[in-house]
Amino acid sequence: MDKKHFAVLENHPGVMTTLADRLGLSGELAFYDVWSLDDASLLAHIPRPALALLVIIPLTPAWEATRRAEDSASGPYRGQGDSGPVIWFKQTIGHACGSIGLLHCAVNGPAARFIRPGSDLDTIRRKAIPLGVAERAEMLYNNEEFEKAHQSAATLGDTAPPSLNAADRMGQHFVAFVKADDGHLWELEGSRQGPLDRGKLGEDEDVLSQRALDLGMGRIIRHEQEAGGTDLRFSCIALARRTT
Repeated sequence: MDKKHFAVLENHPGVMTTLADRLGLSGELAFYDVWSLDDASLLAHIPRPALALLVIIPLTPAWEATRRAEDSASGPYRGQGDSGPVIWFKQTIGHACGSIGLLHCAVNGPAARFIRPGSDLDTIRRKAIPLGVAERAEMLYNNEEFEKAHQSAATLGDTAPPSLNAADRMGQHFVAFVKADDGHLWELEGSRQGPLDRGKLGEDEDVLSQRALDLGMGRIIRHEQEAGGTDLRFSCIALARRTT
């Protein structure tokens, strides 16, 4: 049987905030556009601390080589239970990277304390914690409410979702960056071998702090520039407290 595929989501604050609300994240949080990584005036509209970043990154040759090298060295992730610093979902649904990225933002770190009890998001998180990687992926694959929420959000962007064939050729990945409760910056992407610990952050440093950006998105940008690449078509939104 062919693998299940979802429609591609747009990395848009309104889309992801609506999806988060439908799944069960408190209305106290919302997503905001990140317009710059180094101009403080263009980040002033985002309440701090920012809890997570959700980024679309083009799969350039330089980034792909880095990913392959890291995944080869790390081996498959085997974490499960409530003792680990993060909850990570392996992606087995085609083009579900947007909603899985949203899950990674919402079920880890301080954002998890804003999940409404009894919601679909609460159920997914509680079921996921004791499961191994394969069982966790299967649980999400078969979760009808997760699928309905994703598909409803696919029609909310500024542009129509691409066809399946067009989506297959886009060559982009959603990646979440979260400051977990252990104080480390974690890079979370369902198509990798597991969660990636990018380093310890200070108590006063959030995911938009200079150190977090250097360890996270800045690292990917440096690899691209050092390889002579010029494809920097990043799209980034931040999860933070709602101001209105």
